[in-house]
Amino acid sequence: MKFTEEHEWLRVEGDVVVVGVTAHAAEQLGDVVFVELPEIDTEVSKDDEVCVIESVKAASDILAPLDGEIVEVNEALVDEPGKVNEDPIGDAWFFKMKASDLSQMDDYMDEAAYNNFIG
Repeated sequence: MKFTEEHEWLRVEGDVVVVGVTAHAAEQLGDVVFVELPEIDTEVSKDDEVCVIESVKAASDILAPLDGEIVEVNEALVDEPGKVNEDPIGDAWFFKMKASDLSQMDDYMDEAAYNNFIG
């Protein structure tokens, strides 16, 4: 698993990358009340805004961590956005993408580096 400075986690499953937010991000957001997911089959570039999360504290964008195509979204989050707070690294993934270049994953932190990053 890799982590971005924007507090996203990335997990490679075969030829797709699963993307969610970290427990640290979920805690900082507070209670999540709304999630807007990207459309399946959307081509994205690294750092494109692809999701919106609204919590009782603020709205945040989730950025595409890699170039590629959105191949699946977690529709369960639309009905139950609170899952982001309950299980951010498990059931509350946001989308799966087929990366056009998995070597972009090398730019991100491993768990130890991320833990140092958040202090």
